[in-house]
Amino acid sequence: MVITAAMVKELRQKTGAGMLDCKKALEETNGNVEEAATLLREKGMAKAAKKADRIAAEGLTSVVVNGNDAILFELNSETDFVAKNKQFTDLLNSLGQLFIHSNATSVEEALLLTNEEGKTVDTIILEATSTIGEKISLRRLVRVTKEDSQGFGSYIHMGGKISVLTVLETPNEELAKDLAMHITVFNPQFLSRQDVDQKTIDIETKIISEQMANDESLQGKPEKILSGILQGKLSKVLQEIVLLDQGFVKDPSVKVSNHLKSNNNNILSYVRLEVGEGIEKRVEDFAAEVMAQIK
Repeated sequence: MVITAAMVKELRQKTGAGMLDCKKALEETNGNVEEAATLLREKGMAKAAKKADRIAAEGLTSVVVNGNDAILFELNSETDFVAKNKQFTDLLNSLGQLFIHSNATSVEEALLLTNEEGKTVDTIILEATSTIGEKISLRRLVRVTKEDSQGFGSYIHMGGKISVLTVLETPNEELAKDLAMHITVFNPQFLSRQDVDQKTIDIETKIISEQMANDESLQGKPEKILSGILQGKLSKVLQEIVLLDQGFVKDPSVKVSNHLKSNNNNILSYVRLEVGEGIEKRVEDFAAEVMAQIK
């Protein structure tokens, strides 16, 4: 059977595979487009499996809001170059819509969701890995639900390198977005001092104590004075990592807590996702990324 250009085009649109791969698949299936598509998916999954042990530390995050529901998620690639590719950003956007209109609350649940064609998210990502040529993975997903009386605010930085969602006690779109921008910049570890865990306090106290022990100007001072200095230094550290104690991004002279008070509002929670948090890239992966961008 003669394989026409129209048949190859149809198969490419259906699968996203390369032209030569489509032509070969059609030849193997005697021109049957559906069978050829299945064959390419099978081959695609095999190719994707070979990339499973690679480290995907780049990519994008996203936040999607719909009524009282919001979804934040991170989709990873191996290089920043691919993360800027339209095929990758289209995938990010389509998955965001699929997630927000589902009940998924975890990566595991999200991977089992199906699109209109009946493909699972897991399969969609495997196919993307094959056609894009890099390992693509869904790493994190967080669902946030608010009450009708509460307000959402979101901010996406640098096209998705960082995504933030804030939940306010009462709706105030401008305030909620400003706080999301603030959290993007200052990356607080805790909302309030009451949220700071004892482990963090113990670690910071130990660090400060060791620094003070090596400070000659403090040698011989009374224990009461040293204790006061330690508490003051600890308070300063907490001020840097606690959201409500930080200077507001638009006016550093005003604490976030006071800015909220002047707007008769409170922040109830926030979620901040930054691409690649906690992932250590291997040297060979970094080198491969550099070489890929040079080529």
